[in-house]
Amino acid sequence: MNLESVFEWSASLTGVFAAIAVAMNAGSRVTGAGFVVFTISSVCWIVAALMQKETPLALQNGVLFIINCVGIYRYLIRPALITPKGAPAE
Repeated sequence: MNLESVFEWSASLTGVFAAIAVAMNAGSRVTGAGFVVFTISSVCWIVAALMQKETPLALQNGVLFIINCVGIYRYLIRPALITPKGAPAE
């Protein structure tokens, strides 16, 4: 198995697991973890696409990478920044 295949299979498998995690709707942590795995998938697709000179695939996954980063912020980072109700604001 060559390096391109390793990246392609890694991208495919992580994409499937991420889709399952997001589709489960099992709470913000699981969904956020799904977006982390989607981000890994996007990076693998970008690397594989650049190795094969597949610019459209690389650009598509560059956009998906940004979208996944928004998902990570929305489901993992932002909830940690919000002050719980009833807690004193600092």
